[in-house]
Amino acid sequence: MVDFSTNLIASGGLLGVFLLMVLENLFPPIPSEVIMPLAGFTAARGQMSILGVILAGSLGSVAGNAVWFELARAFGNARSRALAERYGRWVGIGPEEINKAEGALRRNGPVAVFFGRFMPGIRTAISIPAGLIELPRIVFYIWTALGTLIWTSGLALGGYFLEDQFHLVEAWAGPIGLAALGAALVAIGWHFWKARRASAAAASEAPRSSP
Repeated sequence: MVDFSTNLIASGGLLGVFLLMVLENLFPPIPSEVIMPLAGFTAARGQMSILGVILAGSLGSVAGNAVWFELARAFGNARSRALAERYGRWVGIGPEEINKAEGALRRNGPVAVFFGRFMPGIRTAISIPAGLIELPRIVFYIWTALGTLIWTSGLALGGYFLEDQFHLVEAWAGPIGLAALGAALVAIGWHFWKARRASAAAASEAPRSSP
């Protein structure tokens, strides 16, 4: 997979980076943790601009997510689940992944779309339930683009500054994703705790009905 990515980036330049990131979201076995640090390393050697690498990678990732999101909206819930049941094993997105992503999306809304960009497995799968529940397009694309830009920038810059040690970025990316997940859970927990406190306070201050 590394050789395939290396050859496509070498021959295709920024277009190769774009295509690889589209494929990364269509066929998860091609990880962005390999593609973007490798592209950043190539930029460090003067063969591409680092800004171009970040933009090409981000646009490719958003485009790949758009495919799943728009297909899910067009097919609807029942037909999309039937396809995942039948063909999900070929692309790594089966009913179990959809159920997990849909549950996270219904609980946390756009926050799940944003933080999902940092998490392997959820990264691509989150686009399908977002389409199934018909999340507004502007919400989906803004939060997807923002999370994607941060993630791809970090990976590309890691490869750019580490140069010959760019492969180390892949090892760090997993813990970073887990840290992002932990931060999201803490933020969500804090939000619900404040909401419950406010609700309890409002209930206690409400005038009691006379007997």
